[in-house]
Amino acid sequence: MSVSYENSKIVFQGIKDAGITSLSALPETWLGLLLQQAEKDPDIRLIQVAKEEEAIGIAAGAYFAGERHILLMQNHGFLAAMNGIVSLAMLYGIPLCMLIALRGHWGEPYPWHTRGGIVTEGVLRALNIPFEYARHPKDVGRQIREAYTFSQSSLSPVALLLTRDLMEEAL
Repeated sequence: MSVSYENSKIVFQGIKDAGITSLSALPETWLGLLLQQAEKDPDIRLIQVAKEEEAIGIAAGAYFAGERHILLMQNHGFLAAMNGIVSLAMLYGIPLCMLIALRGHWGEPYPWHTRGGIVTEGVLRALNIPFEYARHPKDVGRQIREAYTFSQSSLSPVALLLTRDLMEEAL
C-alpha cells in the first residue's frame, strides 16, 4: 500500500486552516508527503528533529513564545517521547497537539509496527491524554482544529491518531 497523496494534502490543509505556523516532526513514511508540503510552504516553519523527545521541548518553547505549533510523529515516536511528555508538558501544564501516525493497528502488514500499535491506546489512556481517531478526509480538518483548541484550553497533551484508513490509498 502507498501513502495517499490526496489525503496528505487534506491533512496539511487542515493544519494550515487551524492557524498553525510551525510544526516539529521526525520523518516517517506516512508523514513524508505532509513534511514535503510543509517544507515548500512559506507560511509554515518545519523543524525536523532527530528524536521525538526533542519535539516536546520545541513545542514547549513555541507555546511560551505564543506560536501556534503542532507535533507530527509516529506512535513509536510518541512512546519514545514519553519522558518529555510526562515530566515537562504534563507536569507544567504545557499544551501539546500531537498528530500521531497510528502504525501497527488493524490491517498492519509489518510486524515491527505491531508492538507499538498494540500499546498506544493503553498508554494514552493510562496518562489521561485525550485522543480521537482521524479516519475520514472530510472530518480531519475539523478534528485538527478541535484538537489544537482542546490542547490550549486544557493546558495538556492531546492526540489525534492518523489511521490507515486516512493515510493509505484505498484498494
